[in-house]
Amino acid sequence: MTIPARTSEQRADALHAALAARTERARLRVALKERTISGVDVIEGAADNRLWAALKVTWLLASLPGVGEMRAERMLDALQIARSRRIQGLGSRQRVALVDALRREGR
Repeated sequence: MTIPARTSEQRADALHAALAARTERARLRVALKERTISGVDVIEGAADNRLWAALKVTWLLASLPGVGEMRAERMLDALQIARSRRIQGLGSRQRVALVDALRREGR
């Protein structure tokens, strides 16, 4: 399958959209680290925010204070959530279990 040819305007729009997404992810990571927003807020707000919905659950957990990549992976294993899963792809039971686990830990 070949990549369709894009005009310079389409490429510029795509670059602008990618930059906006990276900026928003960086802003979100800072807000999570500063505890101005919680992981539960992100999961519950993902229905209204396409960027949050597209985040990998591993990225979200690792961005929380006191949780690194290893603890995030252990949490996902305990909840039986695949490491490749995105927030929008969580099943209803997985979403509830993840929110409960985050609330228990105060994250």
